[in-house]
Amino acid sequence: MAKVLVCVAWPYANSPIHLGHVAGSLLPPDLYSRYRRLRGDEVLMVSGSDQHGTPITVRAEKEGTTPLEVAERYHEINKRAIEGLDIEFSLFTKTHTENHFRVVSEVFLELLKKGYLYEKSTLQYFCPSCDKFLPDRYVEGACPSCGNEKARGDQCEKCGKTFEGGELVEAKCVHCATVPELRETKHHFIRLSEFQEQLIDWIKDKEHWRPSVQLFTQNWLEAGLEDRPITRDMEWGIPVPLPGQEGKVIYVWFDAVIGYLSASKEWAQLSGDPDAWKAYWTDPAVRSYYFLGKDNIPFHTIIWPAILMGCGGLNLPYDVPANEFLTFKGDKVSKSRGTTIDIPSLLKRFDPDIIRYYVAANMPENKDADFSWEDFEVKINNELVATLGNYYHRVLSFTYKHFGEVPEFVGTAEEREEMMNAIREARDAVAEAMDGCHFKRALKTIMDLAQFGNRHFDSVGPWALIKKDRQACGSALHLHLMLVKALATLTSPYLPSSSEKAWTFLGQESTLQQAGWSAVDSDLEAHQKLNEPKPLFSKIEVEKDEGDPVYGGFETLNLKVGRIVKAQDHPNADSLLLLEVDIGKTIQVVAGLKAYYTKEEMEGRKVVVVSNLKPAKLRGEQSQGMLLAADSGDLVKLASPPEDSVPGDAVSSGLRQSDRLIEFKDFQKLTLRVAAVDGNELDVGRTVRAKGLVELKAKRVVAYLPTPDADEALVLSTDKGPVTVDDAMPGGATVR
Repeated sequence: MAKVLVCVAWPYANSPIHLGHVAGSLLPPDLYSRYRRLRGDEVLMVSGSDQHGTPITVRAEKEGTTPLEVAERYHEINKRAIEGLDIEFSLFTKTHTENHFRVVSEVFLELLKKGYLYEKSTLQYFCPSCDKFLPDRYVEGACPSCGNEKARGDQCEKCGKTFEGGELVEAKCVHCATVPELRETKHHFIRLSEFQEQLIDWIKDKEHWRPSVQLFTQNWLEAGLEDRPITRDMEWGIPVPLPGQEGKVIYVWFDAVIGYLSASKEWAQLSGDPDAWKAYWTDPAVRSYYFLGKDNIPFHTIIWPAILMGCGGLNLPYDVPANEFLTFKGDKVSKSRGTTIDIPSLLKRFDPDIIRYYVAANMPENKDADFSWEDFEVKINNELVATLGNYYHRVLSFTYKHFGEVPEFVGTAEEREEMMNAIREARDAVAEAMDGCHFKRALKTIMDLAQFGNRHFDSVGPWALIKKDRQACGSALHLHLMLVKALATLTSPYLPSSSEKAWTFLGQESTLQQAGWSAVDSDLEAHQKLNEPKPLFSKIEVEKDEGDPVYGGFETLNLKVGRIVKAQDHPNADSLLLLEVDIGKTIQVVAGLKAYYTKEEMEGRKVVVVSNLKPAKLRGEQSQGMLLAADSGDLVKLASPPEDSVPGDAVSSGLRQSDRLIEFKDFQKLTLRVAAVDGNELDVGRTVRAKGLVELKAKRVVAYLPTPDADEALVLSTDKGPVTVDDAMPGGATVR
């Protein structure tokens, strides 16, 4: 029996966890820890909510509340969602605790004492309009390395490059779009450069790491490590534990990785043995595994190992099985991008084993994996239900109906060996895959074994055999009950609820965990009473082309804030205007608004642009988009984004949007209406509930209805407020 430390990346407590979190960093460690426990090992699995940093303050500012209120609320929401998925932590804690503050401060002071931290003046972004230094997520610009236009102040999410102040191209404050200044401020830096050679030597034997993790780490090291600031000017977070550091906190990435150690110490305190954590952190024989998404690789293969080296006496990571991204129609599932499929909503619709199966079968281990509702339905119905569930039920129900107990095996040694060889070969292949954290491969092996069981059951034909030779039929069913037992054991890390039920149907009095790994090929006792089985899985049906679970269809749009730079007459049509519109880039739009607006009224005006319409020629001039406008008889008024929005801002209402080009006819199918605001209710020609951002001062907003008769409507908004229309427009007027 060995000890294993499993560390799980800390999700930000700024919104509900989504399917990307589960696929990237939450389900894989649960699969691994359940497997190791099944093998008889002692596993300490820790993580928690990352409650500090700018994602929390951004959310708090949007809601007009405090960072603490946001952090605590989403910690509870996400903790319940994780438990709802049957993901078992030894401790799922949070970073805003006295214990975590103390441990982070201890690590900071230890590194400072040993000379691995130093203070120096540095240039940081400062917004003169907001009158404050701008943390990373308050600055946005183009990455100088890959050109990503949505890189944030300290790192490009796309290529992983980190930045110092001033390196972003065309940087701007995300709040007010002001070009920030670079001002001098003092911060503490960690001497990463001093660990360069130690880290190079450390990764030499990491051939068991995934190729992507090896490559990412090697590229960082080959580029040469640069010292990195670990404090920043901000109020929310862990205060720098030194005098004269008011208004400065520990950088969230430094704070969060130390959480693995602080959570282990908290677990030890709660267990009644304050020193219990040491067995997992100071014994060189104990292996530690860090599960995370690929955007977190350098923090766990470079920065955290450097911190551990600096402290001394603590185990370095053994493996960092980082997953690639789960995408939704080609776009990363991400809270910050608005492309989320949140877990609390999924759990209201599907059993946890169904979600766990799909994520495991579609896990992005070596490359990005795309999620679609069609694929979700197919995998559940054709694999989980039709293969595994069908095999369980046909064996268990037939045996229970005709025997009520485990029949005796009276067949030949060859018959028994055929079944046991299949079981043992699968067991060994699953063990090898699980040991290497190849969970998708292990699941495929298990499903292949279930498929073998179905074929073998068909070849036996017990429905006919029982009429001719009851004893021979019982003997064949004995072997299939052995296979059911093997499958229940092998699937238990993946499907803890249904596998335990299958185990119970076999009449077992112990739990699968108590029986352990040896249950895969251990004997079944003849005449053991069976319990009446019931189907473990049912077919699911999801709406096709479903985007958001409630607002399907909105995800086909890509709405952006635009500013009309220039308006001129269309050369070939008296009623049309030719508009030059800035949406973060310049496009040309042909608009039939000449009868309602002068060119002078159009120029400089901010508008909402459907930016992903397929370009079309209108009277000989290309149109690359369309402006949203409300129409009621002879009254036509343009929709207006918030005054402080800037060209290129997404009008996403917190939901995902598509980069795919759509036809105008597809847009026409969507129901957009003017809504008169009355509290949280909207008048769209009838009263509906409001979903999304509704500013009570606004009298008329633009709302999207998933169906014409829906009783809930989504208010179109940027992160700065709702899209509005002229007060003269009646509720229910069409927006096109």
